Amino acid sequence: MKKLLALGLAATVAVAGLGAFAGCSGDGAGDSIKVGFIALHDDNSTYDKNFLDAIRQACKNKNIPDENLVIRTGIPEEQDCYDAAADLADQGCDVVFADSFGHEPFIMQAAQEFPEVQFCHATGTYAHTAGIANHHNAFASIYEGRYLAGVAAGMKLVEMYNNGLQEKNFDAEGNIKIGYVGAYPYAEVVSGYTSFFLGAQSVVEEELADEGISVSMEVTYTGSWFDEQKEKDGANTLIGNGAALISQHADSMGAPSACEDAGVPNVSYNGSTAAECPDTYIISSRINWVPYFEYMIDCVMNGDEIDKDWTGTLENGAVALTEVGAAAAEGTQAKIDEVKAKLISGELKVFDCSKFTVGGEHLTEYMADVDTDKNYEKDTQVIENGVFMESKYRSAPYFDVRIDGITELSSAE
Repeated sequence: MKKLLALGLAATVAVAGLGAFAGCSGDGAGDSIKVGFIALHDDNSTYDKNFLDAIRQACKNKNIPDENLVIRTGIPEEQDCYDAAADLADQGCDVVFADSFGHEPFIMQAAQEFPEVQFCHATGTYAHTAGIANHHNAFASIYEGRYLAGVAAGMKLVEMYNNGLQEKNFDAEGNIKIGYVGAYPYAEVVSGYTSFFLGAQSVVEEELADEGISVSMEVTYTGSWFDEQKEKDGANTLIGNGAALISQHADSMGAPSACEDAGVPNVSYNGSTAAECPDTYIISSRINWVPYFEYMIDCVMNGDEIDKDWTGTLENGAVALTEVGAAAAEGTQAKIDEVKAKLISGELKVFDCSKFTVGGEHLTEYMADVDTDKNYEKDTQVIENGVFMESKYRSAPYFDVRIDGITELSSAE
């Protein structure tokens, strides 16, 4: 079914470099399929660059030639996404992937109109219940990666405490203050900042047990996935409030650059900022999308069904950390390796309800919004044996609990 598209759509074609297509060269079975990719921003966004690097690498690994990977960047979460998806289908793409949460309704629309094309989407919530055969979601248990990044942060906080923190770096209860710059108060962000906080807290409480020191965290929101000035302003606000360390779930260099300017340690996201922020960069967690893209491509090549709701893990390499930066505390990598092994074995659970409270109480039950509907009703009991089971019932995060010790300074719906 052909779709008439606006002439301006051609302006959104983007590439790795300057040409009209992006991809990888090679001979083999990859020659027989064509892949379309839709990105919210481009390589200037750490979020999109992480996806774009992965799809290029997966194409190279699967011998898909340059001309068989078509990338469109700068596609907003609106009708333009449907237009791009339809155009990619018209160009003969066998599979189309979109990388942002708000792309999903438009990808679903395209999937229904092009049943012969597979449509895959990151961070989405509808595929496991929508009943559209060629519509698929994928995500990863990135909260485990953020927990490990929090462990690295905790190691740094202990080092800083032992070297003498300033009075402004403690809250009224005598706990070390840290900060977090988030985009929106969505479950994806809440799950991430909570797991980061719990990782940092676990190390500080273990290493400074005799001192009775813990961690508190302030969160500020920008109302955008990519706004360098707002992210920088948010980080500066947190630094001004005395945050001893900053992390973020937003996609520009705003927060890391603010930390570098102020000399405040930073845990980034989706890639290393060591080159730009050599004095403050500690580590970064990210989803490694190569395993999923290779799986997706293999399914299309072999005529196999793609999972409706795929979840990547630490074990299969989809949850990854960068190398530790020069600002990291001594022993950080060894500590990460120790905790990672416990996460993979199941000995340690990130959202063990005995490790946090809500209103002073430990959670014993919680209904989460797993099966998304227009009313966002809480529909699934997700606490089992004292653990909030994130990623079990859906790949995309649904942990939206506000735990004690974390304060939201602003809310951007």
